[in-house]
Amino acid sequence: MAHTQTDAFSVNRAGSGRREMVGFRVGDQAFCIDITSVLEIRGWTPATPVPQSPHYMKGVVNLRGSVLPIIDLAARLGLPTTEPSARHAIMVANCGGRTVGLLVEGVSDIVQLDDADRQATPDMGHGQGGVVAGIFAVDGAMLSLLDLDNLLPPDRSRPADEAFDAIAAA
Repeated sequence: MAHTQTDAFSVNRAGSGRREMVGFRVGDQAFCIDITSVLEIRGWTPATPVPQSPHYMKGVVNLRGSVLPIIDLAARLGLPTTEPSARHAIMVANCGGRTVGLLVEGVSDIVQLDDADRQATPDMGHGQGGVVAGIFAVDGAMLSLLDLDNLLPPDRSRPADEAFDAIAAA
């Protein structure tokens, strides 16, 4: 059985009690990912569009000589597409073994969360594709835990996703 972000989260949490998460905003919603998946956080840099790329891919940027695909996290999550500005950030993260930049509206803070407090994502019959691994209620707000191993690509049979894989592997 392959480990997913969720599996690793649960297994790693068994002996530690708490896990550090990076909190960030996409649209009006709050999300978090495990801090160990985040390589760096940078300011917005305009991306070069790539023909025939998935709808959620803003393009690519040069990251110290490497091509970094930039994913519009809002578009990938089915929210309105983001028009980036100087206030936006790129979280460089490991998504399913690939290094990508995730376009977010801003990184809010680092929080410590206990897996025992994580609630299951409601099944609404729309097939979230495992993108949200759970929800935490923190200070009266809902914080959705993203499962980066299931974030990309949503459908490997589409030619656009093959283009993404080729760019991400470069």
